[in-house]
Amino acid sequence: MEKKNAFIFLAEGFEEIEAVTPIDLLRRAGLEVKTVAVTDNRVVVGAHGVPYTADCTLKEIAQQEADALVLPGGLPGAQNLHDSPELLAMIRRQLDTNRGIVGAICASPAFILGEEGMLQGKRATCYPGCEPKMKGAEVLSDLVVVDGAIITGKGPAASIPFGLALVEALLGTTAAKEVADGILY
Repeated sequence: MEKKNAFIFLAEGFEEIEAVTPIDLLRRAGLEVKTVAVTDNRVVVGAHGVPYTADCTLKEIAQQEADALVLPGGLPGAQNLHDSPELLAMIRRQLDTNRGIVGAICASPAFILGEEGMLQGKRATCYPGCEPKMKGAEVLSDLVVVDGAIITGKGPAASIPFGLALVEALLGTTAAKEVADGILY
């Protein structure tokens, strides 16, 4: 069986904990995870000034498919992700073809999925104050909301349950429980 994979997208100003925690949990679960810079520069600086070197750039993987596309939040990170037409096309293709899941946390459910109308008729959560951008969504206050192929997280405190929800959606409840137990969660 082919190993499941995930792309986690990084843009200048991303919320570090919302990227690194899912990366860690997905890798612990055995998924092939690639961090993807949305610009040509593989070094991406997070919202708190920490530089990260992505595995590749969006141009390098734009025509590839993944079982999960993960969008960390943070500002201006979420806006910078939204400003990438190539990334928006990839997300639309993922949702339109039912290829896999899309995970978005913090400001990203609003600034990307909501702003683009991708949450129409879906239940979702986002960082408090971003609700006006959640076009057509039923906005919940839960830390994590799963609605079909879309998994949303509320903010930094949701990073672990969000990452575990991604693992569960991709590999099942047993795998998510094993990862949770392994980190004493």
